[in-house]
Amino acid sequence: MAVILPRNNEISPLNSEKEASEPSKEEDYKENGALIKNSISGHKLSEDGEKAPSGSLEKGDTGRMFNGYSAVQNPGGQDRPGDGDPAAPVASAPLQAPAASRETWSKKADFLFSVIGYAVDLGNVWRFPYIAYQNGGGAFLLPYVLMAVFGGIPLFYMELALGQYHKNGAISIWRKICPIFKGIGYSICIVALYVSFYYNTIIAWAVYYLYSSFTSELPWTNCNNKWNTQNCTNYFLKDNVTWNKYSTSPAEEFYIRQVLQVNKSSGLDDLGGICWQLALCLFLIFVVVYFSIWKGVKTSGKVVWVTATFPYVVLFILLIRGATLPGAWRGLLFYLKPDWNKLLTTEVWVDAAAQIFFSLGPGFGVLLAFASYNKFNNNCYKDALVISAVNCLTSFMSGCVMFTVLGYMAEKRNEEVADVAKDTGPSLLFITYAEAITNMPASTFFAIIFFLMLITLGLDSTFAGLEGVITALLDEYSELLRKHREWFVLGLLIVCYLGALSTLTYGGAFVVKFFEEYATGAAIIAVVFLESIAVSWFYGMKRFCRDVKEMLGFSPGWYWQICWFAISPLFLLFIIGSFLSTPLELKLFNYSYPYWTTVVGYCIGTSTFICVPSYMVYKIIITPGTFKQRLLRSITPEVDENETPNSGIHLNSV
Repeated sequence: MAVILPRNNEISPLNSEKEASEPSKEEDYKENGALIKNSISGHKLSEDGEKAPSGSLEKGDTGRMFNGYSAVQNPGGQDRPGDGDPAAPVASAPLQAPAASRETWSKKADFLFSVIGYAVDLGNVWRFPYIAYQNGGGAFLLPYVLMAVFGGIPLFYMELALGQYHKNGAISIWRKICPIFKGIGYSICIVALYVSFYYNTIIAWAVYYLYSSFTSELPWTNCNNKWNTQNCTNYFLKDNVTWNKYSTSPAEEFYIRQVLQVNKSSGLDDLGGICWQLALCLFLIFVVVYFSIWKGVKTSGKVVWVTATFPYVVLFILLIRGATLPGAWRGLLFYLKPDWNKLLTTEVWVDAAAQIFFSLGPGFGVLLAFASYNKFNNNCYKDALVISAVNCLTSFMSGCVMFTVLGYMAEKRNEEVADVAKDTGPSLLFITYAEAITNMPASTFFAIIFFLMLITLGLDSTFAGLEGVITALLDEYSELLRKHREWFVLGLLIVCYLGALSTLTYGGAFVVKFFEEYATGAAIIAVVFLESIAVSWFYGMKRFCRDVKEMLGFSPGWYWQICWFAISPLFLLFIIGSFLSTPLELKLFNYSYPYWTTVVGYCIGTSTFICVPSYMVYKIIITPGTFKQRLLRSITPEVDENETPNSGIHLNSV
């Protein structure tokens, strides 16, 4: 299928410019049924064939398409007198509002803060800085920006547009796009559940740190605690202290031996008992989550005004404080100094692609869900650009915050920054940064706001991830679940809590690492790859661009079309290939994961993806007709007799 080129100067080369108001062609919407030209007020048929003025589509305009036409579904596919003929005397019944209108955001800012809170999560704070300095420092920004422009942002824009136009969650939306790919929605829900099993446990660690910070002296300041060992070395409070390869800091021992209590577990085959402190912290998190999302986006949209903005206040404070520390310049130089030779290695481009993909987060059903609560003519194009830019700038800013502190620690240890910056993942936050805080003036204050920031960053992503699952299931099984949303949400959170119990054991950190690597790896990227193929190649670029034009008044430019049709799928294939070609060798602390964990990990990854081919087979089996007829019907969008592909627009009956 070729990329649709501009027609009649509709679009500009790179940017989508809003075009002048012009009549839409009748053939654009013939697929929805017969077209009747009518006036907006009174719905009176036009005698002279002139088109009635078009207006913005609001929830009350349930019978009017965005182009001013009333579309009449032709039941049974039989031709009726006047079908497609604007001058024919076809009677139109009065417009009727839908029985149950879809919830919408109270304010545009609620949507923006919710999506920003979802996209900007803990990974921006710990993963981007480590990936950046590991892959050439400032030189890494080049592949990162390129992967964002040609891969991440187009996928982000596509999901916002799909959700806003079709007004459905991740499962039922495929009925209107390409029904045979409906298994993608179920796979997305399974991945979201796996993420909830481990991601919220990391937030529970931050809650425990926050609780421990309400003291005059932070508990990871010295080596005089019951959990400390003989290797504990406090180089902050003592001069001329020798730091060797066996030395451990008070912060490291507090994290490993007091918070996680990993020393009581020998590995995944001996997880030990449940740590009741973390179990209580996780319970408190789910209580907050429940009362934030139980009523829908009306409540969660207000909570994110705090949880999405507070991290930026803290990051700004920590950046100023870090820049004034001795040795901060060493960290920033190490972070930003470009190593151009790194760009010649494949790993740098793979890491850049994976980082921007998991940072923006297409494919998790969240963007579809959040956008489905927008008004029909909301400018999702501008939203995609603004949110993507905010996300990337936040990652860069987080790196500056982290490396000013790493330079300070290198100065105090009399070591190179590379030797200090060896911690990755959560350890960068809970060991390295927590250790630096102890030697700051007003250390208790900085500890409290830092861990509050981590909690709010995590909560935003939890709100979003669960809302993606809730919206998908409520839309798919609306008659069964929609009237009982509060109970359904409660049941879902109970399932998430029970699924997280293994991460609350003494060996829970090993389980968290295991889920993080296998549950959201190549499987979710493969799902998004199929999503982009289904939209661009099966649903059709021409139809998708008309959907966007119907909402926004302008068509996507050729740049977006090329990205959706070819570049973004290749971008995703590139990441999938790199994941599969490089076997994971997991190691956490001093524990190397045994071989059997690789087998189990691939089974978990397969369990998320298996829904896609399984539903394809199921769809073909239950569809009547010959095999060719079944296949054609399975890839043809399904539209009920009383609706267009946009579930928010109901057609007039004849």
